Amino acid sequence: MSAIESLPEGCRIHLHVAPRASRTKVAGLHDGRIKLTVAAPPVEGRANEEIVKFLARALHVGRTSVRVVSGESGKRKVVEVEGVSAADAIALLGVEEG
Repeated sequence: MSAIESLPEGCRIHLHVAPRASRTKVAGLHDGRIKLTVAAPPVEGRANEEIVKFLARALHVGRTSVRVVSGESGKRKVVEVEGVSAADAIALLGVEEG
């Protein structure tokens, strides 16, 4: 499994999320997934909202183009992003796979 996969309409990003961090940022790779520290608590969907907001801004797309499709209540999440290729997502998020 790759941390970022191509889809016909965009890409799929596999995340390992660490909530309650001092700031939201990409923190490298963890167990084959992109580690994302999130400056929000994992209650009432706040961490997921912060993830969507961060990825939309980082990938230069609208928030409606980013959606959590798996793992809404866990640390291991899958996010799909429309309008961004896997190669562009890798470059914009600053992660090196391999």
